[in-house]
Order: sequence, then C-alpha cells, then structure tokens
Amino acid sequence: MGHRTTRPATLTSRFRSEPVPDNRASTKPGALHVNGLVGGWYDSELTAQGLQAADRIGAALAARIPPGETVELYSSDLRRTAQTAQAITNYLGIPAVVDARLREKSYGIAEGKPQSWLNERFRTPPRTGERLRHNEGIAGAETMHGFATRIYEAMDEILDKPCEHQVISTHGGALTFVAAAFLRLPIDALQHMRLRAEPGGITVLREDDYFHNRTLVELNSALLQ
Repeated sequence: MGHRTTRPATLTSRFRSEPVPDNRASTKPGALHVNGLVGGWYDSELTAQGLQAADRIGAALAARIPPGETVELYSSDLRRTAQTAQAITNYLGIPAVVDARLREKSYGIAEGKPQSWLNERFRTPPRTGERLRHNEGIAGAETMHGFATRIYEAMDEILDKPCEHQVISTHGGALTFVAAAFLRLPIDALQHMRLRAEPGGITVLREDDYFHNRTLVELNSALLQ
C-alpha cells in the first residue's frame, strides 16, 4: 500500500500489495497556481507549468500501477486539485471522487491577498504547549487542529474502502495530515511534526499484506520536472 501526494494540488496514492513507488508532485503555495498570493481556499487555477507537472504525474502513476489492479482517485474540490485529478483521470481512465474535506488549510480573510499581508499579521504558534489549537490572528482561518480533523475524517472513509491503489489529489499543507492519518497517529501527537515537499516530489505510504504494518516508504523522493 502506498500513498502518493502531489502539490500542483497534492497527489497521494495508496498501494496495497507489492512495493510500488508512489507519486506525489507538490508545489509550494502559489508556485504552480498564483505567484505571491496566499493560497488556502483561494480557488486559483494551475499555471501552464502546473498543468505540465500534473500531466507528468498522471503518466507516472499509469506507469507504476500494475494493469488490472483496482484504483480509486480522490480530489479536493478546489480548481487546482481538480485540474490535477483530471490529468490523472486522462491516464488512469477513472473518475475522481470530489471531497471538500481534502482542501488546503483555510487562511480566512488572507486568502488571495499578497503573502506579505499575511506575514505582517500572522501570529506564530508557541514553541511549546498547545500549538494545534493556536489562534493565528487571521479572521476566518482554521486552526491546525480543525484542519487536521477534517483531513482525518476524509482519510478514515477513504482508507476504509477495499482498494489496492488509492490516489488523492489534495494540497501541500495537507500532506502531514494525510500521511499521519494513514499511519494512525493521534492528531494531538502532531504538535510539532510537519512533512514538507518540493514541487514534483513523490511520497509513498504503504501497508503490507502480512503484518498490516503501515510505513512511510518515501518522502519527496523524486522530482517530476
């Protein structure tokens, strides 16, 4: 079993069975959709570069998933992830199941504004103590705990389905919680843990069929440039 996540939206694939590389192409907020603007729920589209990356992701997934094995595709409902999911659909021939719970973290009134606007107002979390429920000082923004909770709810439903390969097109900020939900880590254990990915990176999560152990096999291990 493996998870692949992408960030021209984030792409996550889940594999049960033999070791298969996962595919995660990810982009820093704005890099492949809107340069210099706060992302979050701001419903931007992929740039030409992002669309090319999404196409490469679809091709890579098609090459890595053995013919005849079951595959499911899930996507956030934002346009940039939907575009990535469509590129994957073009190669895998399966429709995407859209789930708004797979969205990036909401940054409230900061979304669509220049990153500098957010930087001037953002309250960083404390070094110790309660970090996930920290108020970042931005009206309408989600706490990290709220963000994690909805990702976990979506992942619980996705992972409950009997499928050999699952691909999830979501967002870079969601990677930590997509992976942690797969690994069955309690949300409150994630006060400090965060996973990062560069544009086009590939991440693999897998459950073995014998012990049913779950493993983070690869993190941002390749770039689809």
